[in-house]
Formats: sequence, structure tokens, C-alpha cells
Amino acid sequence: MPIQVSQDSQFPAENSSCECDNFHIQKCLQGDTQSYEKLYRRHQQRVRSILFQLCGPSYLDDLVQEVFLRAWKGLPKFRQTSKFSTWLYRIAWNLAYDQRQAEMKRREQIQNLSEKTPQQQEAPNLLNLHYQDLVQKGLAHLSFDHRTILVLHDLEEVPQKEVAQILDIPIGTVKSRLFHARAAMRQFLQQQGVQL
Repeated sequence: MPIQVSQDSQFPAENSSCECDNFHIQKCLQGDTQSYEKLYRRHQQRVRSILFQLCGPSYLDDLVQEVFLRAWKGLPKFRQTSKFSTWLYRIAWNLAYDQRQAEMKRREQIQNLSEKTPQQQEAPNLLNLHYQDLVQKGLAHLSFDHRTILVLHDLEEVPQKEVAQILDIPIGTVKSRLFHARAAMRQFLQQQGVQL
């Protein structure tokens, strides 16, 4: 969402969001916390959406806050050779990856405990499922790499080149993972009775 700036603002008349971010970064490095608040407001919804898609709703507010805290602390090290958003999404991805690893460890511990007790499984209430729930379930069935690619590229509309930068992988790998992730998601949705 572009920022509207009045004529008498101290912010220079700039066209691109990248230049706007760079201006605010420079102000932040000079100690202007209001500029960081503007960066936060500008990018927090996208970061929240990425984290929601990768990690789910649990601890979402804490995760978003942690991304921006890490970004604030790392701002002096930001080289500005890439867009601020690319750098920020990489921080979000790293945090999501760490969160996923921790979640897998917790599940492993719970599974070890539950093996000692009889399990009860609840049948899913299919009447309450709607499309978003199916997409979330489909994402949960994907590997973390495939899920990340789908979230960034298809759901958040991040260009493939930028996805490659965020994940630090070749663009060919992005394309391959995107192809396989879409195929797996399509198969899952068809198994759930969704006509594509």
C-alpha cells in the first residue's frame, strides 16, 4: 500500500517503495524511532500473513513482534543491496523455520508421552470446513520447503526472483519447488472433493 505524503512533509517525493523504505532506514539509523514505526506499519500485515501461512495462528502476535525486533536490532547490519522487504521476509522465514523445528520437537515429545497412553481421535467435522480451512490443511500436508514457496509466491505474490533471494536458493529451485508444491496441493484438494 503506497504511502501518501503531503507537500510540506520532510519526506522527499519518491516513487518507489524501496526508496521510501531506504529513507526511513536512514532515519532509523540516526535514532528516529518514528521512522521505524512507519516501516512497521508498512510491512507488518504482509509479515503477519507469511507467518500465519507458515506457522498457523499459535503465537502469531509474538512471532510478528519477534521479526520486527530482530529487524530493529539488525538494522545497522542491513546492507541495502536488496530491498528491505526481502531482508525482512528472510527474517520472517528464518523465524518460521525455527518455530517449525521447535514445534516438531514438541510434537515428538508429546507423541512419546502419548504412546504410553491410549489415544482418542476425533473425526474432523467436515460440515464446518470451508475453502480457507482446506488450503490450510493442504499447506500442512506439504513439506516446509514446498509450503514456504506456495505461501511466498502464490499467496503473498512475492516474485520468484525475490523468493530465491529470501530463501537463498537458485531461481531454478524456486520454480521446481513451486511446480511440485502446486501439484501436491492440487492432489490434496482433489482428494478433498474440490473440483479444479
